[in-house]
Amino acid sequence: MVFPEVCCLNYIFAPKQKAVNSQELEINVGVAKDLGLLSEEYDRILEIMGRTPNFTELAIFSAMWSEHCCYKNSIIWLKKLPRESSKMMAAAGEENAGLIDIGDGLACSFKIESHNHPSALEPYQGAATGVGGINRDIFTMGARPICQLNSLRFGDPNLKKTRWLLEGVVKGIGDYGNAFGIPTVGGEVFFDESYNINPLVNAFSAGIVEHGKTVSAISQGVGNPVFIVGSRTGKDGIHGASFASKDITEDSVNDLPAVQVGDPFQEKLLLEATLELIETGHVVGMQDMGAAGIICSTSEMSEKGGHGMEVWLDKVPTRQKNMKPYEILLSESQERMLVVGKKGKESEIREVFSKWDLSCEQIGVVTEGSELKFFEDGELVAHVPVWDLVLGGGCPVYEREYTEPAYFKEYQKFQINDIQEPADLKEVGDFLLKHPNIASKRWVYEQYDSMVGTNYMGTVQKSDAGVVRIKGTDKALAVSVDCNSRYVNNDPETGCAMAVAEAARNIVCSGGEPLGVTNCLNFGNPYNPEVYWQFVKSIEGMKLACEAFDTPVTGGNVSFYNQSSDEGPVFPTPTIGMVGLIENKDRLQTIGFKDEGDLIFLAGEVKEDIAASEYLYSYHGVKESPAPYFNIEEELAVQVFAKAVIGDGLVNSTHDLADGGLFIALMESAFEGNRGFQVSTSSHIRKDAFLFGEGSGRILFSVSPEKAGGFLALADKGKVSVVQLGSVKGKECVIDDLSWGSIAEMKNAYLTSLGSIMN
Repeated sequence: MVFPEVCCLNYIFAPKQKAVNSQELEINVGVAKDLGLLSEEYDRILEIMGRTPNFTELAIFSAMWSEHCCYKNSIIWLKKLPRESSKMMAAAGEENAGLIDIGDGLACSFKIESHNHPSALEPYQGAATGVGGINRDIFTMGARPICQLNSLRFGDPNLKKTRWLLEGVVKGIGDYGNAFGIPTVGGEVFFDESYNINPLVNAFSAGIVEHGKTVSAISQGVGNPVFIVGSRTGKDGIHGASFASKDITEDSVNDLPAVQVGDPFQEKLLLEATLELIETGHVVGMQDMGAAGIICSTSEMSEKGGHGMEVWLDKVPTRQKNMKPYEILLSESQERMLVVGKKGKESEIREVFSKWDLSCEQIGVVTEGSELKFFEDGELVAHVPVWDLVLGGGCPVYEREYTEPAYFKEYQKFQINDIQEPADLKEVGDFLLKHPNIASKRWVYEQYDSMVGTNYMGTVQKSDAGVVRIKGTDKALAVSVDCNSRYVNNDPETGCAMAVAEAARNIVCSGGEPLGVTNCLNFGNPYNPEVYWQFVKSIEGMKLACEAFDTPVTGGNVSFYNQSSDEGPVFPTPTIGMVGLIENKDRLQTIGFKDEGDLIFLAGEVKEDIAASEYLYSYHGVKESPAPYFNIEEELAVQVFAKAVIGDGLVNSTHDLADGGLFIALMESAFEGNRGFQVSTSSHIRKDAFLFGEGSGRILFSVSPEKAGGFLALADKGKVSVVQLGSVKGKECVIDDLSWGSIAEMKNAYLTSLGSIMN
């Protein structure tokens, strides 16, 4: 269908276009569909505008109404998550990142986001620009980034393509983060065939800011100048938001221009210039130019401030000549920000960026009303309402159909007795130590600089969480990213709750108190009812756990369409980024065994359960099982107990049980301390379940003999199940009086396995 008012150029209400050929003006449902809009969405645009939009305006709606920008298929469920606490200093999702009070007049700004689709096509730049974007979200709020983490998912590591993707992603993260000068202090890497085509690259960043020095992503004050600062605008990243809102196909290679190109050195200058500008007091509001570029920043800041904006596109510094209006508006070129300054302070604002050799051009002005007007060489090229473009305003909101997959009930039928216990459990242990999901990720983290900034506290022995000092205080920040996507796939509600619980457990085991959550929700196509069911159930599990741990969700990211036409959707992967506070850095807990003769205790219920474990899934090749055992009340009790014994100085090491179960926790503590152990299993539980089961809510402690009485008394007081397994002894791994090998030999296998695969 072609609308007659377009063909006749009857633009009674339309903005005046520059010389545009008639073919470009043939706006219809087909063009809207090509831009990713549904037919009913196009009808709604016609109603909103009261006329037929021109191509630039339609492209604006397409970008702003993409899933990546407006969360139209997810926001109805995201609003069900707990989003308030006494420590939150910014409303959930209302700013560039979350903001939590950490005392002493300081706050922590933190966020996690995905860069999945760009990394699937161009892994180096896709991952690098993901790191750059998440750090800009932090420092546009006035916070100085102090640490980074990442959560990465790839396909079968034996595939050449997987190794190419992993190499590119790791190098992109390392090169950008190292040059930018922020340490990478932790993360996770997981392999599964479901990610063969579509890897997941989730980047987390946290920063520190003084109270009263934060900046909001807002535009207000009629007549105030609008600046674009940082890099020039190019054709990289155009339609990046729309690209992130569709499946990966054979034709996705044609979307390479939607992948941005990063420059970490430019970003470092931008960081310093931004923080200096904030100190002048001349900033009204500021926002990173991420998804959808200029149009996203101008519309979201304007809507939040209840104002309009007039923007002059010909004033935008560009890399290429003759860029079209929609290209300038939708470009996602990196290292750019939109700044609304105070009228009369234009020259002072320019001076700051000139000092750092950065571009700073006034491209507009704040206006009365609630409309955006974009001009080029004095001619109006687009005129759109602010409120109708943005999340929380008039953009579409859908509640999609969802259906429980048939596999779910089948997985619940699993019985452990159907699995024969191996005669040689030492062989199983050797298999797990070398498995890429469990083996050391040294090949990855050696490419990251954890020393830059000198705040990282994991250089001697590591903790379950990444820990960084907070300068000028006795405090430290504990941060963790967690999600076992196999658990979530097998039972989304339980699996997602377990991800929250593990993140909290990591922080508690490091000596910290969990404060808040940011999430990165990676799923397949939301129009698939079974995929949407996974999403809904994951939200329900996250809600349950976040309420239990008093960790509100401060914001985050939804990434749908992580699937390919050949392989189907990836495992549902709701990655949890959590921040906690260690009140006194001297209370930092590490995982390594310390002293010969220390007693080894396991706190938490031990069940005869191997469901969804790496042991069951990879060693036995059994994929059909429920999530591992999980009880939220028992989890809470164990974590409260851990805080108590750590606070009273009763333990020498603390390590949570996760992938690989008790056996891997014992080995990792032995490896870090370079000390062996002698332990015994239970006669009441299958030995493979006791050693390799991955039931949640369990923590491994080592305790000096003279402090064991106090330790056990607190366990009794908290009604927490505790069993003494054995003691730290010698240089071998001894289980039930049988040596499984020397710690040195087993550590070497653990450390070199992934590198051997990659090389």
